[in-house]
Amino acid sequence: MTIAEVARRTGLTAHTLRYYERAGLLPSPPPRGVNGHRCYTQRHLDWVVLLSRLRATGMSIAGMRRYAELAGSGVPTSGERLELLLAHRAQVASRIEQLRDDLTLIDHKIQIYRKSIEENHV
Repeated sequence: MTIAEVARRTGLTAHTLRYYERAGLLPSPPPRGVNGHRCYTQRHLDWVVLLSRLRATGMSIAGMRRYAELAGSGVPTSGERLELLLAHRAQVASRIEQLRDDLTLIDHKIQIYRKSIEENHV
């Protein structure tokens, strides 16, 4: 796949994909074709999807880099990767709970305004 194809499939920009490569976030750099352009594999695409999900859920670039380094070291680091993902999951779950609380408050205010509008327009 070309960088444009990976960008289209993931919603990331080509600039972001090149940054992920320079930052050492990919398990290996995509090979280059005879024209010098990057040739992404399905493995690269899957990895970029994982990275974009980790980033979207608030993982830092440093955390993503650490995860990539551990993954590059293979099976012996499975325990460390599990710990890293469990800690990240806990942070995401906490943010979701906070967002639920925030939504409840917003819904409450909406009900107050609707009731006020109904009472004043009767």
